[in-house]
Amino acid sequence: MPVVLVDDHHMFRTGVRASLDDRVRVVGEAADVDQAVAVVHEHRPPVVLLDVHLPGGNGGGGAEVVRRCADLLGDTRFLALSVSDAAEDVVAVIRAGARGYVTKNISAKDLSGAVVRVAGGDAVFSPRLAGFVLDAFGTAAGDVAVADDELDRLSKREQEVMRLIARGYSYREVASELFISIKTVETHVSAVLRKLQLSSRYELTRWAAARRLL
Repeated sequence: MPVVLVDDHHMFRTGVRASLDDRVRVVGEAADVDQAVAVVHEHRPPVVLLDVHLPGGNGGGGAEVVRRCADLLGDTRFLALSVSDAAEDVVAVIRAGARGYVTKNISAKDLSGAVVRVAGGDAVFSPRLAGFVLDAFGTAAGDVAVADDELDRLSKREQEVMRLIARGYSYREVASELFISIKTVETHVSAVLRKLQLSSRYELTRWAAARRLL
């Protein structure tokens, strides 16, 4: 999976490049807003790993990069990778069009997995950022208040899994939280998506956020 890596710290970019597994290949790097826009347009990668605090441009950081690459958003997805877990940072980059936000304490294996998932259309968020995601998405036009029968379709365990997945937990984190196997988590997620007639984690996050279930 080719990616562009954007961060203003050379040592951090070097560390990320070295730690990503063989599912991910860094094809370009940038250290500021203007470089990032140029490199992303040059390579048009499936995924851009993007720091939210970047010098250059008009001072808008990572969110500015996403906005200036809006013409590519159909094919290129942005995954914010930042030390910050501040609400304003999360909200700004998600509203700009990023498809996920993870903090820099994520493991190398989970980061590689997050890149693959975002490329596949999922929304990926570090745990405990769910409230910020809710603020970012709001209630989209056409969303309706949750009806009792929607949740009644799900078992109690499926509801627990649904909420954690919608909050951005990985399958491994859900399994650890609920003391079940990863395979069982996968089974529950498939059942939840099928029963709610959703096709991805991204849609599940929007569904849960719109209904204030996070």
